[in-house]
Amino acid sequence: MHFKPRNWPGIITALVILLVAGGLLFSFTRNNSVTATVSNLNLRNGPGLTYKTTYKIKRNSRLTILGEKNNWYHVRDSQNHFGWVASWLVDHPGNLKKATSLSEATVVLDPGHGGSDSGALSIDQKHDEKTYTLAMAKQVAKQLRARGTHVIMTRDNDKSVSLADRPALANTNQASAFISFHFDSSPTNNLASGTTTYYYHRDTSYKLAEDINDQMGDLPLTNRGIKYGDFEVIRDNSRPSLLLEMGYINTKQDFKYIHSATYQKQVATRVVKGLSAYFSSQS
Repeated sequence: MHFKPRNWPGIITALVILLVAGGLLFSFTRNNSVTATVSNLNLRNGPGLTYKTTYKIKRNSRLTILGEKNNWYHVRDSQNHFGWVASWLVDHPGNLKKATSLSEATVVLDPGHGGSDSGALSIDQKHDEKTYTLAMAKQVAKQLRARGTHVIMTRDNDKSVSLADRPALANTNQASAFISFHFDSSPTNNLASGTTTYYYHRDTSYKLAEDINDQMGDLPLTNRGIKYGDFEVIRDNSRPSLLLEMGYINTKQDFKYIHSATYQKQVATRVVKGLSAYFSSQS
């Protein structure tokens, strides 16, 4: 005797639905997965550098994305380890081989002035502060990105950016640090010289000021040390933040260095070293 189900069409429909659902699930999982292209990648218990590391992800591990917050992915690996990884360190397009605390950081760089705001002028009144703050910030960005850091620029060309928008960018992105670049100007030409590291919030920023300023001692300009500064870009900043005055633009000796690419690279190297020391101590 042959058995013939009465609901044969229903069974076929159910099978089709299961196959489609399985295909969609496979597609979703595949499209929402990434590869850890660097070694030593930290799986943390929260979306940020200061959260505790719970596991080390091996290079070339496949990770399924479960969510996203503050530029970090909430993921699961093939062994069912759950946690958060820096989104820019997975499927990384560069030559970075190993993750570090510096590479896990988000740093907002703020070239002072820009657009209609020229900033201070050199002795001959021909050179704008805004030109050199941008050049220096770009040097820092280049060195940081080479080390895998997630860098956000408040401006990357000669455009106007409001003072309020600069700290807001750091606050919105939950930046690990915010650095604003400037060049000082004295009331009289050739009256003053040197570099100064300014902070506003002692509890969040003084340690960063120490680590950055410690690197500035061997620059060709005198290090005037760490000072409190009531500047809007750091005052309205809830993230660790500094304003660096890297020389007096209307002092002949200082300007010789300010407009030099060599000096800009020297400053960038020391800022990166200071940031690396700071993040290592915070991680």
